[in-house]
Amino acid sequence: MILVFGKTGQVASALRELVPDAHFAGRDEADLSRPEDCAALIAKLQPSGVINAAAYTAVDRAEEEAELARTVNAQAPAAMAKACAEVGIPLVHISTDYVFDGSGEGARSPDDPIAPLNAYGQTKAEGEDAVRKSGADYAIIRTSWVFSRFGGNFVKTMLRLGAERDTLRIVADQIGGPTPAEAIAKTCLSALDALHADRAASGVYHLSGTPDVSWADFARAIFDEAGLEVTVEDIPTKDFPTPAARPLNSRLDCSSLSAIGATRPQWRPALEPIIEEFKAS
Repeated sequence: MILVFGKTGQVASALRELVPDAHFAGRDEADLSRPEDCAALIAKLQPSGVINAAAYTAVDRAEEEAELARTVNAQAPAAMAKACAEVGIPLVHISTDYVFDGSGEGARSPDDPIAPLNAYGQTKAEGEDAVRKSGADYAIIRTSWVFSRFGGNFVKTMLRLGAERDTLRIVADQIGGPTPAEAIAKTCLSALDALHADRAASGVYHLSGTPDVSWADFARAIFDEAGLEVTVEDIPTKDFPTPAARPLNSRLDCSSLSAIGATRPQWRPALEPIIEEFKAS
């Protein structure tokens, strides 16, 4: 039995469709603000593997709630990883492109130096470090720009705004790979299989959708697929200030995915079920 931390998030929801017999732990059972609860649940259930699909993801609010974000994003994964090491099971931990500073134009490889720009990225980097040092067999999956039918995300926001307005101003100098939550879920399961087969598979992996695109061009693709007549006006990041700084370059080198039996997904086909659900509603 696989233990998944997370119940209603995008990746956890995608995992539920793929492995409905997994044990999904929500806040009522394991609140990540109490890391000891996470360790206790692993010790109690003795699962075959653990996927941490839960995190503090309110990027801007993390600037004011850095300690809470640190507890959830660093201390909880540390407790999970230590518990996994103690019972000899692998851990798959989801991380983020926000551990990088977004400089340059090249795709970042898993072993490139990290330099977070904001509190969220810093706490996720600390979580990665704790997992690496735990002694557990692990796969850290860094991903970016997650979207799905579940929860709130950029695709759903654009569909809602596109149905209400004929012009939108959207940031065009941040570049990255939109990533379907289903692809992340499948990669987590592939990583668990790889770790069971060979503990040498432990390491950091990058997963993002292809092709890389700006937020503005991603919006254009969404409107095109949905048949919405919306004019997108490109703006620079400086014209859309936020409490937390965002990396301009979120390109990820995903070439090492083959080591865990995964591939980089095309993001455009994954828009279709979200748009169909939106139209139906």
